[in-house]
Amino acid sequence: MKLIGLFFLACAAPIAVAAQEPLGASYQVPATQPAPPAQAAAPAAKPETAIDPAKDAAIRKLFEVMGTKDAMRQVIASMSGTIRPLLESSLPRGEYRAQLIDLFFQRLQVKLRVDDLLELAIPIYDKYFSLEDIDGLTKFYQTPLGKKAISVLPQVLLEAQAAGKKLGQEMGRQSMIEVLDEHPDLKKSLEDAGAAQKN
Repeated sequence: MKLIGLFFLACAAPIAVAAQEPLGASYQVPATQPAPPAQAAAPAAKPETAIDPAKDAAIRKLFEVMGTKDAMRQVIASMSGTIRPLLESSLPRGEYRAQLIDLFFQRLQVKLRVDDLLELAIPIYDKYFSLEDIDGLTKFYQTPLGKKAISVLPQVLLEAQAAGKKLGQEMGRQSMIEVLDEHPDLKKSLEDAGAAQKN
């Protein structure tokens, strides 16, 4: 996964949440309507503020150098592994569940197009980087060090995230033990609540 894949993950997270929203206790099956003929999703709406054409072209060139399209395709292909457990935990058990989730991913991959994601990313890059910045990044990512950064930074970030999670869990465990040791009344209430839940 290339660096730009991290941008897509930020886009994919709300999809996972949105996929679960209608599945709560109050969910009702919507009335069926005749489905339109299968076709590609409509192109994403163009941003309201126009981007300077030279800068737009420079951003697209940067994405090309970074291998953005391929990275996004890889993330879309692997997204099932990220979102599937969330869907499985939000849907009631039953034989229907696996088929429903498979069909959901088939439909999502038709609608979620790489070109639409690129169009979303362009105004964000325009907002935070000047044309000179974009040109500088493009030149950098064409150097040996830049190419190495594209290839290893996603893994560096994943490992840093995993290390931070592990540290946070350990600090959290230690903090809870210390608080419970300092407050025996709370420790007793916690134990009583746990026992009551088992019964």
